[in-house]
Amino acid sequence: MTEPKKQIILNAFVMNTPAHMAPGQWRHPRNKTADYTKLSFWTDLAKLLDDSGFHAMFIADTLGPYDVYKGPANVVPALASGAQYPVNDPLYLVPTMASVTKNLIFGVTASTTYEQPYSLARRISTVDHLAEGRIAWNIVTSYLDSAARNHGLDEQIPHDERYARAHEYMDVLYKLWEGSFREDAVIKDRESGVYIAPDAVRQIHHKGKYFKVPGPHFCEPSPQRTPFLFQAGVSEAGNGFGGKHGEAIFVAGQTPEGVKTTVDNIRKVAESEGRDPKNIKVIVGITIIVAETDEEAYAKREEFLKYANHEGVLALFGGWTGIDLSGFPDDEDFRFAEATRVQSIVKRWASTVPGTDNLPWTKRRIVEFLSVGGIQTKIIGSAKTVADELERWVEISGVDGFNCAHITNPGSFEDIAEFLLPELRARGIFRNETPKEGATAREVYLGRVRLPEDHPGSKYKWRAGEKLPKYQEAAAEEAEA
Repeated sequence: MTEPKKQIILNAFVMNTPAHMAPGQWRHPRNKTADYTKLSFWTDLAKLLDDSGFHAMFIADTLGPYDVYKGPANVVPALASGAQYPVNDPLYLVPTMASVTKNLIFGVTASTTYEQPYSLARRISTVDHLAEGRIAWNIVTSYLDSAARNHGLDEQIPHDERYARAHEYMDVLYKLWEGSFREDAVIKDRESGVYIAPDAVRQIHHKGKYFKVPGPHFCEPSPQRTPFLFQAGVSEAGNGFGGKHGEAIFVAGQTPEGVKTTVDNIRKVAESEGRDPKNIKVIVGITIIVAETDEEAYAKREEFLKYANHEGVLALFGGWTGIDLSGFPDDEDFRFAEATRVQSIVKRWASTVPGTDNLPWTKRRIVEFLSVGGIQTKIIGSAKTVADELERWVEISGVDGFNCAHITNPGSFEDIAEFLLPELRARGIFRNETPKEGATAREVYLGRVRLPEDHPGSKYKWRAGEKLPKYQEAAAEEAEA
């Protein structure tokens, strides 16, 4: 019996800013990202994605400007090009977009480093209610020095400590979301006048190294309780965190062979945490330029390059790497630079970007590489060419799907809907039928509403008929002893 083909997940990768991964393109005649402050821009995009069959809109975020290039603390290159500055809060977009769509999931980025868990739990539960369960949270720990300074710190919390803090942060949230309200707590009995059973809400009494939260949660349980959990992190600590908590992991890489190592490691960590690796979807970032023919697709790329803002691209590079390239000569080949950090980054690109291994990597080439879709891998061509490459990635790397960045918006997602999706459907590797209307985020990705039983958050569930959640029963018995 032939095994059914793996169904590819496709998310639209966006940001609440004029220029996400393609600085300068806000000037392109097809593009309208300069209207990012208008709700109509977002509702039009949400309806397009929903009607086309995309699984989710994945909204990136950052909490500080990219101010390394021509620094220190110089925001002018990013501001002038709109390169991820200014940036509006992504969460406020979701309720309105949810109201004009039926199936689209909304993945929203929020940091565990600069917001208290009690307040974030409330905000996300509120939006999960309003979106009727179609909310996902992309968990990040943040990485910019500018974010740390603007949140009252002299410098960032060390990398591994940010993740240690994030692990405890998740415990607090699971207790609030899963353990504050018993599963049968909300009665809404008009005759008795009881809205919530008085014995069905408990404080969580969390006292840890980083947080002290008595609880209980301030919101009644939302459709998913715990939102569907995205996570983005490529370090060892990040992969460890994702393998324990994440339900969909966002990764990056230039080759499927390289990404396979990351995918295998994430699934290995999940298994070591007692989780079924199948309960984790791995999504890789990608930029697609697709047209009717390969030649037309490459012509589009050449047109995009005309609108690229070089200063904005170098501002992004500085933010992503912490390296200011302004002091380097324009014609220096960074494969042989004395600055070892620059050299290692560029050598990695040179060895993985097709056709560039023997070409000099000057500032100009770095700008060209990053200006249409950032650091992500790029697939350019006809629907057949792109579909062949996506299938190759899935087969070799084991990823479950792709976060597709746009170059122009409108533009990039319309092209994917027009050219690529019919080809993927014809091959039987992209859904022909949308999920049942009203399906939650977790149902769309994993086929269930609540956290799987093998997920660490499930141990905090307060089930119907229990006097206390199991974790509180254990604490009470320990206190008595």
